[in-house]
Parts: sequence; C-alpha cells; structure tokens
Amino acid sequence: MDRRVTAQDLLRWSEALAGIARTGLGFTDNPYERERFEEVLAVAADIRHAARSDIDHDQVVSEWMKTTGTGVAGYQTPKIAVGAVVGNDRGEILLVKRADSGIWLYPTGWADIGYSASEVAVKEVKEETGIDCEVRRLIGLFDGLRLGFTQIPLYSLVFHCHAVGGELEPHPLECADVGWFSEGHLPPHVAGADHWADHAFRAIRGEPLDVLYDQPRIPPWRADDPSPDDPSSRTR
Repeated sequence: MDRRVTAQDLLRWSEALAGIARTGLGFTDNPYERERFEEVLAVAADIRHAARSDIDHDQVVSEWMKTTGTGVAGYQTPKIAVGAVVGNDRGEILLVKRADSGIWLYPTGWADIGYSASEVAVKEVKEETGIDCEVRRLIGLFDGLRLGFTQIPLYSLVFHCHAVGGELEPHPLECADVGWFSEGHLPPHVAGADHWADHAFRAIRGEPLDVLYDQPRIPPWRADDPSPDDPSSRTR
C-alpha cells in the first residue's frame, strides 16, 4: 500500500547511509574509496536536513566523522538501551516522566559495560524510580529508530520485572515524575504506548506470551505500513 514518506523515514534512511559510509571509511585506506564514502555521508546529511531543517549539514558530517573508527572498532552498529516493564501486585505499571522531554515511558537507559542486560534493567529501575525489582523475562526487542522512539540508531531490550520493595522517588536529574498506572488509565504523552502497552500488561498479568519484536521487511529499507495489519507489531 502506498503511503507518504515521513520525517522519521528520512531520519532512518539517513542513519542507514551514514552507517554504511562510516563503516566503509573504517575499513579502507584507498583514497578514492574514502572520497566516495565521504560523498555518501554528505548525501546522508542532506537527507537528515530534509527531515529536520534545524539540523546543520556540515555539523552533522563533522560529528559523524568524529565517531568513525578503524577496523572492527569502526564497524557502525546501533546503540543498546535496556527498558523495564515493572508491575506490582495490583497489576499496575511503573512509568517515569522524562525530565528532558516531558514524555512518559517505562524506566530505560543505556547498556553499561560490565553489566548483563537484566542487571542494567534492575539498576535503571532503582536509580530512576527508587523501586527494587526482580527480572521475570525478556518481552520485547525493538528498533527505536524504526518505531520513532528515537532519532539515533538503537535497539531496545525490554524486560518484564516485578516490584519487590522500595519507595517511589524520581531521579532528581532524569525524571520529572514517577508513578503507578493501571491499564486503560495511562497518563498523556506515553511514548509508543500503542505498540507496547497491551503486550506489557499481558506480561504483568502473567499471561503466556512471546517476545515482541519488529518483523523483517522485504526490502528492509521500505517505509513501514502504518495499518493495523502491519506484521511488524506481531509476535512469533
């Protein structure tokens, strides 16, 4: 089905091209190949500017070049974020209001070296909300750039956790507010709730379910079909 290309589509395509070009720069010393990869970066910056006119083309290219490494270190991959869908004995979900954006979401943060993904989930919940929790299972693996959760490439691993103690206390710098919310009574401006909320509450209720993930597209660079029958919202 035909659909209008969105700004998020342009951002995703821009980051994909930039990743290919920066990886190429990291694995070649050939001056002709480097020149062509740098041209691809310039095109990617043009696409990003088309998505957001407030972005400076030259600054974007400069930032991309600063993070271009050599060899394996130069292979561009998405960053990893870890989220926690925390439920309590009343069947409510724990949400935080981000101080930087005012958007509500389950606790989430960047993966830390030296921690397993599930350990990051427990740590982020405690730091952001004051709640102690135990990890029950992995319930989601999302491409944040594809779903519009972010403007940089990242994969988000989401664990179902259960509260076992602590008191609500929002992080003074990262969170404007924290709270428990029941199904059907979420606060306004919850990021991506249409995609994950039903799955999260099923996990909190203890229902059997598989990991929710983004299904493959053919070809992978096409724009997503926003219809309710889009297979990217299904589990396997």
